[in-house]
Amino acid sequence: MRKIYSLLGLCKRAGKIAGGEVAAIEAIRGKKAFLVIVADDASANTKKKFHNSAAFYEIPIIEFGTKAELGRAIGEEIRAVLAVTESGFANKLKMLAEQTNTINTTGMDERYE
Repeated sequence: MRKIYSLLGLCKRAGKIAGGEVAAIEAIRGKKAFLVIVADDASANTKKKFHNSAAFYEIPIIEFGTKAELGRAIGEEIRAVLAVTESGFANKLKMLAEQTNTINTTGMDERYE
């Protein structure tokens, strides 16, 4: 799990993370998101909203960590949703998440064109 948080920090420093609900929705709708990460303790409404958006735009989605942990990983306060906007980072995060077997993954493997 530590590797995932470290990689999220690297994504943030590289400018490849859209953090927060508004920024994540803009990245999804703008077809810039390659992966969406929703905190396990996000509200049911937030989870539903992002699962629906990710399914519509065919973007993989992962439920992982808490809002505080996601925020801390990217050097911010609390973040319920993160959108990864670079395919290499997204693929590596998906791979690490699948190896931990502690997350929910849904969505498509290919990005919506």
